[in-house]
Amino acid sequence: MAERDHAVVAEDPATVVRTRYWHRLDDGRVQCDICPRACKLRDGQRGLCFVRACQDGEIVLTTYGRSSGFCVDPIEKKPLNHFLPGTPVLSFGTAGCNLACKFCQNWDISKSREMDTLADAASPDEIAGTALRLGCQSVAFTYNDPVIFHEYAIDVARACRARGIKSVAVTAGYQNADARAEFYQYMDAANVDLKAFTDTFYREICAGHLQPVLDTLVYLKHETSVWFEITNLVIPGLNDCDDEFDAMTRWVVGELGPDVPIHFTAFHPDWRMRDRPHTPPATLARARQIALRNGVRYAYTGNVHDRAGGTTTCHGCGTPLIVRDWYELLEWNLTTDGRCRCCNAECAGEFVGPPGDWGAHRQAVRLTARGRPPRSPRGTT
Repeated sequence: MAERDHAVVAEDPATVVRTRYWHRLDDGRVQCDICPRACKLRDGQRGLCFVRACQDGEIVLTTYGRSSGFCVDPIEKKPLNHFLPGTPVLSFGTAGCNLACKFCQNWDISKSREMDTLADAASPDEIAGTALRLGCQSVAFTYNDPVIFHEYAIDVARACRARGIKSVAVTAGYQNADARAEFYQYMDAANVDLKAFTDTFYREICAGHLQPVLDTLVYLKHETSVWFEITNLVIPGLNDCDDEFDAMTRWVVGELGPDVPIHFTAFHPDWRMRDRPHTPPATLARARQIALRNGVRYAYTGNVHDRAGGTTTCHGCGTPLIVRDWYELLEWNLTTDGRCRCCNAECAGEFVGPPGDWGAHRQAVRLTARGRPPRSPRGTT
């Protein structure tokens, strides 16, 4: 699928950079190989994601160095409950997406086809420096999927790593193998959105397929040291039956092991799915209980007020290890190296010293100082 009628040339040529994951076809088109969508483009066309386009016979990224905005969030908002709990994360996204989810809850960013959405600009070094200055231990690529701004995300992650700052990908996991391998060399943590456990849902609701997402999850578990957690947005009448929760969580335990946290989060009507009701809290609680019964050690509820569903419990003795109220940490019963203070059982995750105390507040950050996007170190087309 391709988009016509959009000029490839961005507002500033510094935002257009060459990419690697593509190949030419016999009919003169160029195929983008960043994700399973495999958009086949002629000059002047953009892929479904909007930000990758065909220019001069090759695929370029058109939004390098541009952002829809920056904000300091609690790391738990990503959501990540087992990665540097209580700490602030500098979050940002760009525009566009390589899926077409009818329920998208960031649609003003991910479905944007306007460059005006990208109102902020920053080089990788500026982002890393800002994170350090604001006391953030990590930077998150979020709001839309970093898969589509692969080159920019990697350069930011490299700049962050040089300063001791972690990188977090919030992603749908819809990515091809070669690009995935390069991408996760530079990531420290991820939250992968497992939208449902049927290919029918992915085809009819997201214009994608399930298997590439499962492949990404298996890759993360068995081929990388990246800490990752799973989010399942539960939509009434579409992916909320007990059989699906059962099949999904059995697969997770069987293929990924019991230590991968799963967040069952509440849907609210949005974008092109305003006819569905909000997810009842009881449905999320039921999904969590099914996951626990199937051997998932860390199952959570999200987007609802549920202290029990936000609490991390020791799999060894049942002690509440981290008690949360939304994004606030109320109790902490872990040692500095992430073990239960009562029975010494290890809690899976990345814990460095005492927890942070950032809490639930958010802080908007404006990085653009000169009103001009930075030139990419990769060069321009």
